[in-house]
Amino acid sequence: MSDLPAATQRSRVRVPLRFGDGYRVDAELVTFHGLIDGQEHLAVVLGDPAPGTVPLVRLHSECLTGDVFGSARCDCGPQLREAVERIAGRGGVLLYLRQEGRGIGLYNKLDAYALQDQGLDTYAANTALGLPEDARDYTAAAQMLQALGIAELDLLSNNPDKAGQLRDLGIDVGDRVPTGVFTTAHNVRYLRAKVLQTQHTLPLGELTELGVG
Repeated sequence: MSDLPAATQRSRVRVPLRFGDGYRVDAELVTFHGLIDGQEHLAVVLGDPAPGTVPLVRLHSECLTGDVFGSARCDCGPQLREAVERIAGRGGVLLYLRQEGRGIGLYNKLDAYALQDQGLDTYAANTALGLPEDARDYTAAAQMLQALGIAELDLLSNNPDKAGQLRDLGIDVGDRVPTGVFTTAHNVRYLRAKVLQTQHTLPLGELTELGVG
């Protein structure tokens, strides 16, 4: 295990979750002291792993437009909804990380959307603003996992960088379990860019068939 600054659990509270499609599940929300970036990240503990199994974990970066307002320009809202149910069924944790816009913030993300409307992809738009393509750092996520007593997990993610960062931080990532594919007429270019630029495990062939060049 890497030499991470220790975080501690600050509070735990039971919260019944209710989604717009009718799905319901009870969760335990955990807050923390000592996170290295000073952000108010949250752990959502769901279900109970069977004896001898490792928990299923998702690192979900906050997306106000997708998670709250149902924006069709990304797949964040459907991924969040899917992750909660899949983790509850197996037992594990969703870490809700306050890293809007791949770490560039809400206003910058919306500025990048405007550049995407002019033809840039999601990564090129960030670069045009003088910002990193992906500014996310998962050190605080590793601290949270350690504070929860999780040293080994399966990761629910299409993003190889998340698994790589966690392993570098001393977390034993077994399987990387892909999420579903949630395409709309508004996000298919965005999803294709994730495959081509950052090697997300999404079916490129299917995205190409939707007419994205």
